Amino acid sequence: MAEILPIKAWRYQDKYAKEMELLTAPLFDVVSEKQRELLYKNPLNSIHLAVPKGPNPATNAKKTLSQWKTKGILCQDQKPGIYVYYQYFRLQGEHQERCRKGFMAHIKAYDWEEGKILRHENTIVSAVNDRIDLLKATEIQASPTHGLYEDLDNQLEAFMDEAMQNPIYEIEDYQGVREVLALIDEPNKIKKFISVLKDKPVILADGHHRLEGAIAYKNENKEQLPGQNWKGSDYHLMYLTNTVGNHLKILPTHRLFRDLNLNKTDFLEKLGGWFELKKFHDQEELGAYAFHKPWSYGLVIGEESFLMELKSDKINAYSSNYPELIKKLDLAVLHEVVFDQILGMNLEQQRSSDMIKYERNFSRCIHEVQQGKASFAVITRELELNQVMEVCKSGYVMPQKSTYFYPKALGGLLFASINQKEFEFDYGVFLK
Repeated sequence: MAEILPIKAWRYQDKYAKEMELLTAPLFDVVSEKQRELLYKNPLNSIHLAVPKGPNPATNAKKTLSQWKTKGILCQDQKPGIYVYYQYFRLQGEHQERCRKGFMAHIKAYDWEEGKILRHENTIVSAVNDRIDLLKATEIQASPTHGLYEDLDNQLEAFMDEAMQNPIYEIEDYQGVREVLALIDEPNKIKKFISVLKDKPVILADGHHRLEGAIAYKNENKEQLPGQNWKGSDYHLMYLTNTVGNHLKILPTHRLFRDLNLNKTDFLEKLGGWFELKKFHDQEELGAYAFHKPWSYGLVIGEESFLMELKSDKINAYSSNYPELIKKLDLAVLHEVVFDQILGMNLEQQRSSDMIKYERNFSRCIHEVQQGKASFAVITRELELNQVMEVCKSGYVMPQKSTYFYPKALGGLLFASINQKEFEFDYGVFLK
């Protein structure tokens, strides 16, 4: 069902191979402001293409890209390839190393309605517009989205393991994750990757805004190059991992809310109409609390913290804007009850509001509230992969920022151009 193609990747010139730890960049929304500023100080860091700064960021990225190509800082591989990408990591408190195995390739930017790439969460409008502007200006993708496919027989793993015997890069990223990149450029092996994916839908794990931007860009250019078999504007860079036999971990994303127009007493009283509120002894310990019950959360407000559990008779007591499959998920309840019913912000307003901030780092949640930068924080628990897949296959979507697949794919390991002159190749050799 999903059409993929190998990539004629742009990569940092070979002389920079030993500096890749300084040139790659995590996704913008998973690092602190201080970490971002450190990345921006390096004039060759890939963040200048992925998330450019300045009054005209997209134009700045276009100028930077042109300079890097002219100076030979970035060079394009002449043969298309599948880029095998392994991430070795440990979760907090674990000693055994995990490995998430996958590969990067071009994938068609299918419209959601086609049902070939399945999404599971809503997007934030402003973030999509930024991605469209950047794609128009640069015609290059600096960081992959993350997609999941189901292959019970693990048909591709042997090819990937073999490629990993001769890696291009092996670095340690900002979180201590060991990132390893390798290349498969033999046509017969590439054919196998294309063949396996052509019968499978892809579940979008991460990168909804970037993919939605790519879809919009494709549709704007659909009248261009009539009769062209492979148009660069139709494709998108994706990191693909098998849901079977892989180390897929979903971490929670917490909610911060600022500019609350209720005083603390009134807000807690309104929450008490829906939730059992239990005073928690120590804010700093709330992040380690195991939320075993459904519809349970942590609340940090002022100097106090609470456990919130939806009252047993309330799950069917409200008129939900979500379909039944979504209605009873923790985050759907949170967004519907707290942000809509109590704070009067409907789902569409939530998508575009700058009053809600999404934060995976528990300590930063505490800091934001204690410093008065946020009125309160709601601490959430993680989703299960089977829940995400159920939602995707249903065609419905969950609230924005519902999942945090860990670890995130790293940007700057390679760049995928959709400029037609740089994309051009007889891809039919991989389809025969």
